[in-house]
Amino acid sequence: MGKFSKAGGREVPELNTSSLPDLVFAILFFFMMVTTMREVALKVQFRSPKATELQKLEKKSLITFIYVGKPLTPELKEKLGNEPRIQLNDQIAEISEVGAYIGQEKASMKEEDQPFMTTSIKADYETNMGIITDLKQALRDAYALKISYSAKPRTQ
Repeated sequence: MGKFSKAGGREVPELNTSSLPDLVFAILFFFMMVTTMREVALKVQFRSPKATELQKLEKKSLITFIYVGKPLTPELKEKLGNEPRIQLNDQIAEISEVGAYIGQEKASMKEEDQPFMTTSIKADYETNMGIITDLKQALRDAYALKISYSAKPRTQ
C-alpha cells in the first residue's frame, strides 16, 4: 500500500494586492454617486413668490432656512389647524423657539463664520405678513440680522 505524501513541500503563493486600491476607490466613487444629501422634509406648504430683483447667495453652508406656510398633510391640518406655521429643520415650531434654534445653528458653525450667517425665510406666497413680522422680530432678538427672502425669478 502506498502512502500519500506532500511532494516537495509546496508553498501557498502570496495574494496579489496591487489592484486593491483601485477597487477601494471604485467602491468609494460608487457610493459618492448614488448617495444624496439629506434635505429637509417639508411639513408646511411652500410655493415661492416671484420677484424681479434677485441675488444668488454664495456660501450655502452659511445659510439657515426657516420655512413658513400652512400645514401640508391632512394629519397636521387636523392637529394644528389651517393657520400658517413655522418649520425649523424637520419640526413645526413656535415663534418663541426661533431664538434657541438660531443659537444652536450658530454654535454648529466655525467661530469665524458666525458673523456671516444668513437666515433665509422661505415663506409661502399666500402667508400673511403678521407671522413674518413676528419671525423677523424673533430673529432680531437672537441677533440674526442678515435675513433674506427666497423667491423665484418672475418671467415676462
